[in-house]
Amino acid sequence: MGQIRHGCATTTHAIRAAIQRSQATNAALSRQLGINVKTVAKWRKRETLEDRKTGPSEPRSTVLSQDEEAMVVAFRRHTLLPLDDCLYALQPAS
Repeated sequence: MGQIRHGCATTTHAIRAAIQRSQATNAALSRQLGINVKTVAKWRKRETLEDRKTGPSEPRSTVLSQDEEAMVVAFRRHTLLPLDDCLYALQPAS
């Protein structure tokens, strides 16, 4: 099985390891590998070859309160409806 990379990744584990082992300058490596100098600098600073998780450490709604979010989750689990149907079912009546 191959390595799983996110869609915008320009480096593989092998390239990252080569960056960390190399004694060449960041500019020389970036030209050699065809990647940005900032990418070379980033992987030189890191201790591992793995991508870091992106996004918030504790995802939460920016629109709903915690109680409202809990009700929506409970509704969906109880009804087993797709998200779009839950959205329409939970809209306020006009």
